[in-house]
Amino acid sequence: ILEESEDALWRRDWIEEARVQRAPEDLNFIVIAIDPAVSTNSRSDETGIIVAGTTMGENEDHAYVLADESGRYTPNAWAEKAIALYEKYQASIIIGESNNGGDLIFQTLRSTPGGHRVAYSHVRATLGKRIRAEPVSSRYEQRKVHHVGIFPKLEDQLCTWNRDSNESPDRMDALVWAITHLTNRPKLRIY
Repeated sequence: ILEESEDALWRRDWIEEARVQRAPEDLNFIVIAIDPAVSTNSRSDETGIIVAGTTMGENEDHAYVLADESGRYTPNAWAEKAIALYEKYQASIIIGESNNGGDLIFQTLRSTPGGHRVAYSHVRATLGKRIRAEPVSSRYEQRKVHHVGIFPKLEDQLCTWNRDSNESPDRMDALVWAITHLTNRPKLRIY
């Protein structure tokens, strides 16, 4: 376990106090969020892939992180992973950050077996990482985001990343897109 950064937006005690062993059975809106890497060599960033869900009704303002499947993948490999997760969790949508590749995610998903069956929408980062992440970290502070189990690499990244970090927080970025989508449910153009 890495120490926390004083400037990090997340605290380990927030995550720990809200952690659960099982997600509610009535999760009915699940999203797969992808923050793709644009290269696949040994020094490449990871592709962030996070699965999260929420319920409708009484606890709809709580989100549940179900899986962190981030890693170094080729485009075909992360598309296959995302489609398999979409089917496994019976997700509502796959969303992807399109800044570093435009239609890369959409085209890669569509050309992968099973990709024609997924609902997809892209998001575009127009604000800095910290500004995008602050509302999500606030939900963690309010104990409204629950990790279902333990996600060591994601949790280390959340609690150590700060604006001076040299590493790209791909897991964090995917998480931020997932939780933002679940809590705001923006009207997205679905492909």
